[in-house]
Amino acid sequence: MSPILVRPVREQLEHDRVIRLLQAKYKRKFEVAINPGNEQAMPVGNDGAPWFPDLVLQSHDRGRKLLGTVEVETAESVNHLEAMSQWVAFSKFKAAFHLYVPTACIDNARRLCSDLNIDVAELWAYQSVGEQIRFALVQRSAAAEKARAAETVERPKAVAKPAAAPRPAGRNGAVAAVRPAARSTRRAAPAQPVRPKTAAKAAKPAARRSAPAKAARKTTTSSRSQKRR
Repeated sequence: MSPILVRPVREQLEHDRVIRLLQAKYKRKFEVAINPGNEQAMPVGNDGAPWFPDLVLQSHDRGRKLLGTVEVETAESVNHLEAMSQWVAFSKFKAAFHLYVPTACIDNARRLCSDLNIDVAELWAYQSVGEQIRFALVQRSAAAEKARAAETVERPKAVAKPAAAPRPAGRNGAVAAVRPAARSTRRAAPAQPVRPKTAAKAAKPAARRSAPAKAARKTTTSSRSQKRR
């Protein structure tokens, strides 16, 4: 927070909320420390007269090299006095200086940076949309463009997919073509029609059934003839 500015409570809450959102954003690439509100956790600069920017971007190694400073302003703090007291000091560090201002204050921030020769690596605009806060990059310095281009080149390329295995060669050295499996050419034999039974075949069961009756008649006739004798 600026030592020469007392923000309204509502603006201070929005200011600290933006700081925490930016902390999550820059955490992917840097070791991030924040100084929201009246907190003074991470100083930068000389020990005799330290500065406390809203966000301090450091390297992930043990040396914790300073790589950038971020200052978040509100509508009340985009003015000549604030730019002279803080923006000029932050832009003189060897680390990149990132400035975030409300969308309505972009023109005023540009004019102040031009009049005071403030070197801003990235100038961003933010605005509240409902419960969300959206960020938009307004301009980026030539040095920041070169650093971003170099970082893009150093990124490892995507691993290429392995090539498909070659097909086995035939006898004459040509690549054997993979033929689809042959379909079965056999067809199911058609069902044969049921032929009607002939009269002779139909009569056989009747004849077989009448045989026992004929035998019984013969037995009865022979027994009668024996009695008469």
